[in-house]
Amino acid sequence: MTTVFSRIIAGELPGRFVHRDDEVVAFLSIAPLTTGHTLVVPRAEVDDWTTLDPALWGRVMAVAARIGGAVRTAFDAPRAGLVIAGFEVPHAHVHVFPARGMIDFNFANVRHDVPAAELDAAQQKIVAALA
Repeated sequence: MTTVFSRIIAGELPGRFVHRDDEVVAFLSIAPLTTGHTLVVPRAEVDDWTTLDPALWGRVMAVAARIGGAVRTAFDAPRAGLVIAGFEVPHAHVHVFPARGMIDFNFANVRHDVPAAELDAAQQKIVAALA
């Protein structure tokens, strides 16, 4: 079954990408914990991160670390949060976001209906920090 993430990766649904390579992509979450919340996703449709090929998992984590540094810089955050949840979409992914405290890890606080201009600005800041 094709996941919503596969459809975003294929360009069938919109996505604000900050990273793309042959194995892994990263794009902004439309329901962010904090501004700059990015999803790091392998192109391969694998439901559970524990079943990913170890080399691919290593690549996902390497990209997540790079994105983590970028969101810290772009949003002047003391830490980058990283969460592996996997219940929302049956496609392995890592949540990376600017974090200022443990409250930023609470998925009950995600923002819905974030203005497109705010997401666009966050994307631009992360891309600039990655450059």
